[in-house]
Amino acid sequence: MSTKPIAVIGGGCAGLSAAATLAERGHAVTLFESSPQLGGRARSVAIENKDLSQALDNGQHIMLGAYRETLGLLEKAGVNVAQAFERLPLSMHIKSGTGQTDFSLQSWTKLPAPFNLLMGFLCCKGLHLGERYTALRFMHRLQSSSELIKEDIPLDIFLEQHRQSKRLMTLLWEPLCLAALNTPIHRASSRIFLNVLKDSFSSDKHNSDFLLPRLDLSQIIAQPLAHYIQAKGGTIQCSHRVRSIHADNDELRVETSQGTSHFSHVFSHVVVATSPATVDQLIADIPQLRHTAQQTQAFTFQPIYTIYLQYPADTRLPSSMIGLTGTTAQWVFDRGRLCQQLGLLAVIISAEGAHQQMSQAQLALVVAQELKQVFPQLAQPFWHQVITEKRATFSCNAGLSRPGNTTALPNLYLAGDYTYEDYPATIEGAVRSGIRCADLISDDILKGCPYVGL
Repeated sequence: MSTKPIAVIGGGCAGLSAAATLAERGHAVTLFESSPQLGGRARSVAIENKDLSQALDNGQHIMLGAYRETLGLLEKAGVNVAQAFERLPLSMHIKSGTGQTDFSLQSWTKLPAPFNLLMGFLCCKGLHLGERYTALRFMHRLQSSSELIKEDIPLDIFLEQHRQSKRLMTLLWEPLCLAALNTPIHRASSRIFLNVLKDSFSSDKHNSDFLLPRLDLSQIIAQPLAHYIQAKGGTIQCSHRVRSIHADNDELRVETSQGTSHFSHVFSHVVVATSPATVDQLIADIPQLRHTAQQTQAFTFQPIYTIYLQYPADTRLPSSMIGLTGTTAQWVFDRGRLCQQLGLLAVIISAEGAHQQMSQAQLALVVAQELKQVFPQLAQPFWHQVITEKRATFSCNAGLSRPGNTTALPNLYLAGDYTYEDYPATIEGAVRSGIRCADLISDDILKGCPYVGL
């Protein structure tokens, strides 16, 4: 067991996974989080107004069966994954603004991969036979070739080069792109999108399952991981803002504040697990990291809007998750089906668009009208709540230069979904980056220990 103190700055998924892995391995770790609550973007928020007093997720998250590191970490922390998530074998239902089902794809669960997906495409609704063939041919080339993409270009151009029709892009690829990358298809990285597809549609048919949370995200992620870190001897300091980091010989000095009180701590290693928008502020006083600071300053960001609408308790949608096309709203989730919040619908709008110019009241009204058009049986909603994450994810643009976990300072590491270069801004990318930082630190400590192997 190492007694060397290690700091993790940031209590989102990346920071929690780094701290949990380090604590599990016996390292003395302290996690600093500037807000009173852990979880970063994957958390619940308390809503208090005249119509509502309850916790709502700050966004409706979707996980995939391919998220092996996230699911493994949650199981270590005592989460019963089968109870915490509704697992849906690949199923996409896209409706137009008129309410007609424009596209429906359902994998054949009794068949092994890739035949489950093959039959799903052959029997899907809303595509011509030729479109189904070109989609299947594209998927086959993706699975059989490691050189399908030689230069990262915007996804819409890449798909056009591979003869994917406008209708295929509208009904299939664009909804998947927005859900996976939260980036408009004309900007999105083809390379990253294909990485997600490869992981999801691999030899294990369960990798393409959708996992929809049945509990609020704080109960599934932040709270279990916090308990796990503390049970393994780690320390968590919420409401502690890290003001700066200074290199001092072989150690790192971390300056923090809590209210009006200021503190100085010394650590052997530091993991910076904050948003790239704040990394440069923390490392500004370290000359060796000037290039890293410039890299993180170059990132742009995309918003996610979540519009909650409360309908009568007996309101039910045909399925837990339905996509929409030709509307401002992109995905609608039935929270009654998912987590017993009866009559509550959650609507997701990913990436930039005209909706950013609307007030919250205007946006809620537009979305409610669209839902009424698609689902005529809906009554008037009792209340609405709009939760806006203006910098929800980094914009996963084609050709984006991303830093890795290591820096020019041997004992300072970066964790966060933006550092896991094979994935977009996802929970899985954040978790993998945190675990990777823990691996690097553990290896470094082992190399410096003269008694290892004796």
